Amino acid sequence: MARIPDAFIDDLLARTDIVELINARVPLKRQGKEYASRCPFHDERSASFTVSPTKQFYHCFGCGAHGTAISFLMNYDRLEFLDAVDELAKRAGIEIPRETQQREARPDSAPMFEALDAAMRFFQRQLAASDKARDYLQRRGVDDAVRAQFAIGYAPDGFSSLKDALGKDDARRVAVLEKVGLLSKNDRGHSYDKFRDRVIFPIHDRRGRPIAFGGRVLDPEDSPKYLNSPETPLFHKGRELYGLWQVRQANQKIERLIVVEGYMDVVALFQFGVPQAVATLGTATTPDHAELLFRNAPDVYFCFDGDAAGRRAATRAMESVLPRMRDGRQAFFLFLPDGEDPDTIVRSEGATGLEARLAAATPLSTFFFDTLGEGISLSTLDGKARLAERAKPMLAQIPDGAFADLMRQHLAELTGLGQAAAARVQPPVRTARGGRAVPAPKRSLVRHAIALLLQKPGMAAALPPPYPFVALRQPGIELLTELIALGSVRPDISTGMLLAHFEAREEAPALQKLASQTLPGDEAIWQAELHDVITQLNRQVVQQRIDALLDLQRAGALDPAGKQELRDLLARVGGAPG
Repeated sequence: MARIPDAFIDDLLARTDIVELINARVPLKRQGKEYASRCPFHDERSASFTVSPTKQFYHCFGCGAHGTAISFLMNYDRLEFLDAVDELAKRAGIEIPRETQQREARPDSAPMFEALDAAMRFFQRQLAASDKARDYLQRRGVDDAVRAQFAIGYAPDGFSSLKDALGKDDARRVAVLEKVGLLSKNDRGHSYDKFRDRVIFPIHDRRGRPIAFGGRVLDPEDSPKYLNSPETPLFHKGRELYGLWQVRQANQKIERLIVVEGYMDVVALFQFGVPQAVATLGTATTPDHAELLFRNAPDVYFCFDGDAAGRRAATRAMESVLPRMRDGRQAFFLFLPDGEDPDTIVRSEGATGLEARLAAATPLSTFFFDTLGEGISLSTLDGKARLAERAKPMLAQIPDGAFADLMRQHLAELTGLGQAAAARVQPPVRTARGGRAVPAPKRSLVRHAIALLLQKPGMAAALPPPYPFVALRQPGIELLTELIALGSVRPDISTGMLLAHFEAREEAPALQKLASQTLPGDEAIWQAELHDVITQLNRQVVQQRIDALLDLQRAGALDPAGKQELRDLLARVGGAPG
């Protein structure tokens, strides 16, 4: 995938007022030099979400959410990276570099999107002309508004209706229709319509473009009941959720998502006033599905049949969500009676009945231990050991946090094992001889220099080269050098823009944490502190060289030139040779 140039991203962020952007979505109140509100990414009572106009980035001290204007749009408006950049570019009145747009979009994607959109409109026209298909939807209680909301259509009963309408004798057009899964081929190599005599449900991507279709038979005696588009360059069923585009359009803030199995389940829930339903596309819940679900909502309800197959599907869903259960996220499992599905439940019990069932859904923690404990007797030591053996590898996948701690604690309560391991390991307290406690070490000079630069990166321009401290063998020296280089070249760069350079690197979390701190003083004080810290680091280079020469002297390997260098350095720092 093509990468948007850093210079363009820097310019885009420099043109964006992050306070104005966020305030349009989350009302902010001024607090000193910054702005604050309740965090839009987790539930809280106090305002721990701060936005800095000088640093041009946001940070939540409660859940740790942080980033630039781009990452805010990605998380709050649920946009992909390129879409967030495009949104900011439109606001700023600038265009993404044309070569980047072309590479990102892929040269062959435009004809495919055009063909899929044309097919969707063809199916909608056919629905308007088909009494049989409209009667079917009427019997299922799908009104005109919901049909339009989901762009529902109808594929006529004919082997080449779509092909004739869109492809005609154009071989190139037919090839595109085949590529996006709208045509199939018989043994003689002749193309024909894949979808015939079916109600058609377009599947949209995160930008609202049709990328695939699902078709449902009108006659329950026909099979297969559902037919989906095959995998194509634009469509990967393990990464998409039917109805997610409609959920995003219908909800300003998505509090939950309800995962069901079929297209009609999603449509029925919307029809009855539950516009938070999505469906996996004929496949088990994948890790990509889980990531997509939690990127859009903090609470996810999985709705399955109560039979053995439904339980197996729930177990696979549980395995996919466990590694994504950061604090603030919740997952629940609702098992329906035999012969029922969300469509029939909401029609017989209404939205109120479905809501009552959702309120009684099984939490992930309960389902986890019930599933792993199936067939195990916890009254025996062997049974407890078996449960621990099954659970520990899965619990190790949960991100560190309160949920992970509580799950391990519950395992310890059930088995009597690992009580000590359930608690967080605290670093040992250092003691001097005689038992006297040694105070915690002060913040390192390197760390302090980095913290200062993150307050105002442009201060690096006032640090004249050369930089002797780069020779120090200390953690963070390379990072400090890189920050100084960035700040020197771009003295106007903001904290948020600087952090964007490190977004995908392992140093990013530590930098975000340091950047979120508010240091006392103002820019003049910070500049003086930074100059003093760099001076001290430069002095440490001299001491590092003295220590190396002394080691050689003790080993009897110091030549005359080295001895003279040692004498000069000791005289420079006011010491004497040993």
